[in-house]
Amino acid sequence: MKNWHPDLSRSSSPRYIAIADLIELDLRSGILAAGDRLPPQRVLAKRLNIDFTTVARGYVEAQKRGLVDSHVGRGTFVTGRREKERGDFVLDAAPDPRRAAAIDFSMNLPPEPNDPDLVARMREGMSVVAADLVSLLRYQGFGGSGMDKEAAAAWLGRRGLNPGPERIFVTPGAHPALLAIFGLLAKPGETVLSENITYPGMRSIAAQLRLNLAGLPMDEDGILPDAFAESCERLQPRALYLNPTLQNPLTLTIPQGRREAIAAVARKYRVPIIEDDAYGFIPLSGPAPMAAIAPDVTWHIGGLAKCIGAGLRLAFVVAPDTRTIWPFVSAMRSSTVMASPLTMALATRWIEDGTADGILHFIRTEAAARQEMVADILPAGRYRSDPISFNIWLPLGNGWTRATFGGHMRNAGIGVVASDAFTVEGAAPEAVRVCLGGPISRDALKGALDFMAHALEGPPEMAASFF
Repeated sequence: MKNWHPDLSRSSSPRYIAIADLIELDLRSGILAAGDRLPPQRVLAKRLNIDFTTVARGYVEAQKRGLVDSHVGRGTFVTGRREKERGDFVLDAAPDPRRAAAIDFSMNLPPEPNDPDLVARMREGMSVVAADLVSLLRYQGFGGSGMDKEAAAAWLGRRGLNPGPERIFVTPGAHPALLAIFGLLAKPGETVLSENITYPGMRSIAAQLRLNLAGLPMDEDGILPDAFAESCERLQPRALYLNPTLQNPLTLTIPQGRREAIAAVARKYRVPIIEDDAYGFIPLSGPAPMAAIAPDVTWHIGGLAKCIGAGLRLAFVVAPDTRTIWPFVSAMRSSTVMASPLTMALATRWIEDGTADGILHFIRTEAAARQEMVADILPAGRYRSDPISFNIWLPLGNGWTRATFGGHMRNAGIGVVASDAFTVEGAAPEAVRVCLGGPISRDALKGALDFMAHALEGPPEMAASFF
């Protein structure tokens, strides 16, 4: 390990910036060299008589510049090298600064595949699709070709859904499908229901359509059936929105018995259920979808963003009956015309050749590994999660508020989402959602989680950085 002892007085910048600056200066002067292991953060904090958080932020800043890299269980290493001809250091595989980004735990994305064999299969599928590129640049009928609907039916069949092809539609993502469905079911000023802590997109859709969104009370198993029934009597809602499996943001899954009780209330009061099954394919097993329990009252939306990739912008929608088909088709055509034939063809190819299964297996495996990392770093009982989710819900204590915690993380280049974004009614709880997926390596994730854990050990004033 390099016995590095930077002189912070050499820089007039804030101390965490000074640490990164001095790593860069010492690389130029030869004091540091590629491969040198820097002191552990706590060791350097003690050596310099400064706060641990300041050192952690300094190392994060250095990593963002491409000066250092962190490895789980090994430490932080210098990545620069000397350029013999000029005497300057250059960076080994330094990222293009235009693409550099903070550790963004705010974007709700699955882990990105990095297995070379899997990526090669994905590229092969794109090559096959490209062979018919010209025809895929034409307009197509809304809802997908017969081939696309067959692939959608096969995919949905794994969730126990077996609707006829006339009730299956391939749409350009879950969000426009939700917008169209709620536009059909409710008029401005009418009420729709959701979980009280719910997907932020649902709040946006209700606001755009000028609907009154009412939040239902919840326990650890989801919305309370009695509260749902009471709201049906009192508010006469036009629909109920549910995200019943690995719910965003709480990560809860509504158990079978509770789903059946909710379905019974919906049938009694003739309230359609809109089932946003974005995460339904992630668990290997679990409760049946609401559309399998109550197909006659349920709109099912099986998005591909969370189980394959957000960039596909595709979702498979199952209408509850044939009466609703033409109004839905008309609403979707007026707003989106059709899903992209290119992305439909790619998704169909990946489903048929097994690549989609490979991606799904990777997401499951990587999400589980990252949840194990969370369990090793964050105190037990301090957060809510599921062993296979790529989100955690983090209630705050020790005087932390969602504003102070979010600001503290943001200052370190770490993005989280405050509970305000998810709360339908009443005061938002002091909590944040943390996403573990997206373009984040395990090493970067570990460093960020270590930073969070240190902050949560005490009140905000103990975690403040001193300059």
